[in-house]
Formats: sequence, C-alpha cells, structure tokens
Amino acid sequence: MPTPFRQANKIVIVADYDADGATACAVGIRALRAMGAIVDFAVPDRMTMGYGLSIDVVKFAARMKPDLLLTVDNGISSHAGVDYANESGIPVIVTDHHLAGETLPAAVAIVNPNQPGCQFPSKNIAGVGVSFYLMLALRHVLKEREHFQTRPIPNMANLLDLVALGTVADVVKLDHNNRILVANGLKHLVGNSCNKGIAALIQVSERDRLKIKSIDLGFLIGPRLNAAGRMADMSAGIRCLATDNSDEAMELATELDQLNRERREVEAAMCEDVEPLLQNIKSIGQYTLALYDPQWHTGVIGILASRVKDKVHRPVITFAPGIASGQIRGSGRSIVGFHLRDALER
Repeated sequence: MPTPFRQANKIVIVADYDADGATACAVGIRALRAMGAIVDFAVPDRMTMGYGLSIDVVKFAARMKPDLLLTVDNGISSHAGVDYANESGIPVIVTDHHLAGETLPAAVAIVNPNQPGCQFPSKNIAGVGVSFYLMLALRHVLKEREHFQTRPIPNMANLLDLVALGTVADVVKLDHNNRILVANGLKHLVGNSCNKGIAALIQVSERDRLKIKSIDLGFLIGPRLNAAGRMADMSAGIRCLATDNSDEAMELATELDQLNRERREVEAAMCEDVEPLLQNIKSIGQYTLALYDPQWHTGVIGILASRVKDKVHRPVITFAPGIASGQIRGSGRSIVGFHLRDALER
C-alpha cells in the first residue's frame, strides 16, 4: 500500500456527486473509520465547481486540513487538480473506473481497472466496487501488520448493500463479478445488517425492504440519491448512507425524497420544452445534436440528454446557463459505438 495511507492522520474523501460516488464515499468512510482512521469527505457543488478533482475542489477540501486526499468515482482526468494538490503538499490517491486519457494524473497511486496496463479482470466495475476492493486490500495489509490486535477486524461484507446500490444505480454492465457483488448486497439489504440510510430510503419510497429487488435500487433508491447532486449537493446523500442513527437517516432520506420530487417536476417541464426544438430540426443526419434553453436546470440536463438520445438515436449534448455571467454548462449522452469524449478530444 502507498506510504501516504500509512502516514495520514486525516483522510478526506473527494466524491463524485452521483449515486455511485455517494456509495463509494460511504464505503470508504465506514471502512476507514472501522480501521481506525480519521475520515471526512468533500463533494463538489455541481453548479459552481464542476466535475472531478478540480483546483476549486482541492481548495475546498484543503480547509479540512487533510494529510491525504482520496478520490472515489472521479479523478482519472483531474490533472490540474492533482498538480495543485501536490504543490500544496497534499498527496492524492485516485480511485476511479472511468476511461483514462492519453496521460494519467500525477497522483501517488491510481486504482482504476480501466487504466493502461491494469490486469484486474472486471473492467465493468463501478466506482463503488473499486472503493470496496481497495478497502479489502487495505484491511488485508493491516491484518498482516497486526493492526487489529486492539480493535475488531471490520467485516467488509456489511458494506455490500452499498456496493449493490451504487453498481445498479450507475447502470454498469452486470458481468459475472458485478452480479456476485449485487446478489450478495441484496442479501444484506433484507437482513439485519442493512445500512440505516438505505433502509430509510426504501421506507420513504414506500417499498417493503424484505421484498426489495435490484430494479428497485435502480429506479427508486438511486434516483433519490442522485437528486441531491442534481438539485442541491450530494452531502445529504453521503451523510444518509454514512450514519448509524436511524432517526438521522430517516430525516435525511425524507429530504432526499423531497429533492427527487422537485427533480421530477423540473425534468417534466424540460422534456416539454425540448419538443418544439426537436420539431424545428428538419434532419439530424449523422450529426451530434446540441440543444440549449436559458430556462433549463444545470443539474437535470444530463437526464434530458439521455431522454433525447433515446428518442433520436444520436449523440446529444444539452446546455443550460452556468453560474458565471455568459457561461453555459453542458452534459452529453452518446449511443453505442460512438465515444463522445474521444470525439470531442479530436
């Protein structure tokens, strides 16, 4: 394991603002605390900081005085942010599952099955799965060093409900490895060791936890988590999954449920707005479709792009006004066989 893990007095986890990032962060918080670490988290504000470990996010996290930054579900493309952290004397470990670019950030370590040269066989694993495997590896190293002589060895299987939720919500391919993770996570969901936050989210979704299925994770629980990142920030979602207090979990789950109701209303209005725009386009041909409306919500344009992509079967980028004057922000969704990021880089 990298030296910074052994030397760090305080670890700050930098999470992505979707359900995969929230569950990956909760896995890291719970596992590291169980192993005796001092842990906090930082999550970017979608509206002001953008995606990934940007310089602004590093500045925000630096206020917590970390000895180590650990990214989950992001960071593989965060060259500037990692460089700034290094210049500030804060080492960074990147854990991610997204495809790497031509160069890798200058982190002290990168854990990503999709980076060049990585022989980990499960390439479809979600960010929460990467976080889970890293915590397993860290526990193994600490056991070898007799770290657990004065504290119980954490049972990582108790985190599998979080892994199942993040994996299903991120819509990654359910290959053999992911099916094992999800199947075992569902067993924990219906058992006595179910995560308090997930149990509360199931309750506000008016579902019976003992009858929960993977489709419920994707269409009921995941959207309520994602709503926090879309309409506000993901802090409430992470705190919901990280708490062991049932009352706090229910309070946060109720807040997430209300945010999801607001998200659905905004999404419905935007889907109505886009119809006249599509009708005015005579022929799309083999082009990417770019759409903008000054009234659209930045946190929901990704969902809108996905809806339009499914309708026209073309890559779609939707734009909405940013925070700064004269700035717009976009979110893209592509079709099978066309990699949007690679096309934009060319």
